[in-house]
Amino acid sequence: MQSQDPGNPTDTAPIREFTVLAVGLGIVVGLVMSLANVYLGLFAGMTVSASIPAAVISMGLLKGVFRRGTIHENNIVQTIASAGESLAAGIIFTMPALVIAGVWSDFDFWTTTLVAMTGGLLGVIFMIPLRRPMIVEDQDLIYPEGVACAKVLRAGEEGGAGMKMVFGALGLGALIKVCIDGVGALTAGLSTSFTVASSRVFVGIMASPALVAVGFIVGFNIAALVFLGGAISWFGAAPFLTATTDYLVDGVVIPLDHASLEGLVKADVRFLGVGAMIVGGLWSIIQIRKGIAQGVRETFGSYRAAMDEAVPPPPSDQDLDRRWLLLLLLGTIIVVLFLYFRVTDDLTVSLLATPLMVVCSFFFVAVASYIVGLVGSSNSPVSGMTICSVLLTSAAIALFGYSGEIAILATMGVAGVVCCATCTAGDVCQDLKTGNLIGATPFRQQWAEVIGVITASFVMAPVLGLLHRAYGIGTDVHLPVEMQGKALEAPQAQLFASLMDGFFGKSELPWHLIAAGAVVGVVIILIDQLVLLPRRSKFRMFLMPVAVGMYLPLGLSTAILAGGVIAWIAGRAHHDADSRERGHEKGVLLSSGLIAGEAIAGVLIAIPMAAKIKLPDWSSGLAPWFTLMAVVFVAGLLIRVGTAKN
Repeated sequence: MQSQDPGNPTDTAPIREFTVLAVGLGIVVGLVMSLANVYLGLFAGMTVSASIPAAVISMGLLKGVFRRGTIHENNIVQTIASAGESLAAGIIFTMPALVIAGVWSDFDFWTTTLVAMTGGLLGVIFMIPLRRPMIVEDQDLIYPEGVACAKVLRAGEEGGAGMKMVFGALGLGALIKVCIDGVGALTAGLSTSFTVASSRVFVGIMASPALVAVGFIVGFNIAALVFLGGAISWFGAAPFLTATTDYLVDGVVIPLDHASLEGLVKADVRFLGVGAMIVGGLWSIIQIRKGIAQGVRETFGSYRAAMDEAVPPPPSDQDLDRRWLLLLLLGTIIVVLFLYFRVTDDLTVSLLATPLMVVCSFFFVAVASYIVGLVGSSNSPVSGMTICSVLLTSAAIALFGYSGEIAILATMGVAGVVCCATCTAGDVCQDLKTGNLIGATPFRQQWAEVIGVITASFVMAPVLGLLHRAYGIGTDVHLPVEMQGKALEAPQAQLFASLMDGFFGKSELPWHLIAAGAVVGVVIILIDQLVLLPRRSKFRMFLMPVAVGMYLPLGLSTAILAGGVIAWIAGRAHHDADSRERGHEKGVLLSSGLIAGEAIAGVLIAIPMAAKIKLPDWSSGLAPWFTLMAVVFVAGLLIRVGTAKN
């Protein structure tokens, strides 16, 4: 099919790029990756990039099944897929907070969908004028994920083997998940607790291929920091709290070996993570203050240059037509205003929240676009920027005298759109860098981003609602007793729910624990800045991963650490950079398949669970041993793939 974009009707360049097959395949892969990241983000507080796995799957299907496909078609597939994946990261950090805070009993379809869609579109719209100055002209901005994806696309002849690895790992991850939550043949994890000097110590590891895979992808440094956060909470704070606090059940002080003690302790130690996250968010903004200023300067400069442009660039360097940009922008703002009025039923607060959303989105899109060029999407301080937008909006709403549910809805409505815009903008930058390196047409990629955002936004609410009814998000107290204990943690959403409840609700926050977490955060920053940074240490103490680890159950942090250790072992097995990079790429593909498989199985299992359909029970006394064997097998497989020399 010959591509012709509706925003540039005079362009008839015969490039097989924006084809029906590529768009359709991109939508399907994007929906799968979006589903996987929704589950993973709620489960572990982290998401992973879909660009490279989507590119490999695309190459395998186009060349292996359809016997066709160009590098440009593959690029369109990964562009659409990664747009949906980044949107998932934005929506799960914010919208579940409304359910956790008790404002919603379930996820409202149109509110969740429109927050995702409008936020994603603003991320695309505000980033487009930055493409030429930041991606093409600024040589200091490297966009590492975009460069890596371009390398994969250029090595397209290896796509068949890579696709087999992704789908094989997908099957393995799904099988283990079914054995755990579907039929009970495996346990959810291996854990125990014991008493030491009048305090209780908890240890364990989750039997989750996805968590081990996340640890491999993020690497040893980040995985170790997540575990450090878990150790601070569970080896430091938890024993102290159990030794000094009387925990009550039905008004009676419970003993240290009581079954419910761990859950009660978890409810307390997570506020340490709240304090650390707030400090981490503010520190991340302070750290990138120069990048913020540079990003905003380049934003205004690029807008002025675009307006002064007398001669249009050639089709190979054309962005989306500015008339389409203006139409999309105005339409999106109108939809957001309508959305806020629909949610709050208050025109004044809607008129206040909408410009706040536009300003925050514009500002943080510029910041994200610049920062991901320097350090990559994985290290972009999205949580910090969202925390800042929450604090700013909360202050403005409070100044106008609003409180209660209407204030929470308005604040999280702004935060949701801003977070989606920020996450999407970072992804758009990487995709457009990939396209720039392989000679793709910018405006076609930008239409692909729009398609990816719109299609993925429609699956967010159904998947979130299904997972909440089956497992619980943040809490599972609404579920029957026999189904409790499997709640998805959603650490960022729990953070925002706690802040909203403290700012506008009736709950009293445990400020002493939040302050203690903040102090820990400051200490970690000081160690990093005064000890590690001056020595140019390869190991750094980034606060946000530590804060996430402080919030998560220890078993999750331990599994992530296992994946990071495997990545370190695999890296040490290679003696040259090229071999190490190839081994890491294969490990990433295997890990991506494990994550997608576990996530898809988790969502499919949630259907009968939500419908209260009883699944077969294959549990036995051997389940812990089978679980240990499964964990060892996954670890061994990752080591074998990561250490392979070819």
